[in-house]
Amino acid sequence: MIAENTQTQMRKGILDYCILSIISRGEIYASDIISELKEAQLLVVEGTLYPLLNRLKNNGLLSYNWQESTGGPPRKYYQITDMGREVLARLDVTWRELVFAVETSLKGKK
Repeated sequence: MIAENTQTQMRKGILDYCILSIISRGEIYASDIISELKEAQLLVVEGTLYPLLNRLKNNGLLSYNWQESTGGPPRKYYQITDMGREVLARLDVTWRELVFAVETSLKGKK
């Protein structure tokens, strides 16, 4: 139980970083973000993703625009803002520091 809770918290902690990283590569539709997160084994459902996207947007890290769809209603496409790129750059540094810290602390573990 404790391990599962820790695993869940670890995944939640890196979702913003992963989402910003995915969107930084170019404008993207929410279902494509979900597909990439699933492929990375960070299983996310729409009910989890949309609140995260809204929070990132409200914090000025993302923006979106509507584009007409060939089959169905218009789609919302997300893009990273300049502020989002700045935050992502800081998160990149933090991630490298964390990876180093964890790998260093695990040295010699049996």
